[in-house]
Amino acid sequence: MNITKIWITDTAIWIRTDDGKEACELFSDYPRLRNASQEQRLDYMADEFGLHWEALDEDLSFEGFFNKPEPTMLYKLFMAHPELNVSALARRMGISQSLMAQYISGKKKPSANRLEQILNTIREVGKELMAV
Repeated sequence: MNITKIWITDTAIWIRTDDGKEACELFSDYPRLRNASQEQRLDYMADEFGLHWEALDEDLSFEGFFNKPEPTMLYKLFMAHPELNVSALARRMGISQSLMAQYISGKKKPSANRLEQILNTIREVGKELMAV
C-alpha cells in the first residue's frame, strides 16, 4: 500500500493511497489520541507500515484504516488499560514495538506461546507495582 497523503482534522486522521482510496481513524476510538492535544496529534512519524506517536505510545497501521477486523484480546486489554506502555513492554520482552503493535491490531497473530509470554510480562509488571 502506497500512502500519498496524510492529514489531520479535529476529529480524525486521514490517509490517501496512490489509487485514490481514502480512509480515516477517529481519535475518539483511541483513548490516547482522544485525550491528546492537537499539537500532540500532529507529532507523529510515518513509515511504510503506519503511524507512530512516540510521546503518546500509540500506533496505527495503514492496513487497519481499510481492514476493520474484530478487535483482538490484546487490543481490548491495551485499550482498557491505556496506562500500559506498549513500547516499554515490547522492549522488556526483547521484541520490536512494531511487531507488538501488529499483534495488538490483529495484523499478525501471536503463537500461543508468544501470547502467554506477553500476558506473563504484563502480570510481572503488575506484581512489581503491587510490591510498591
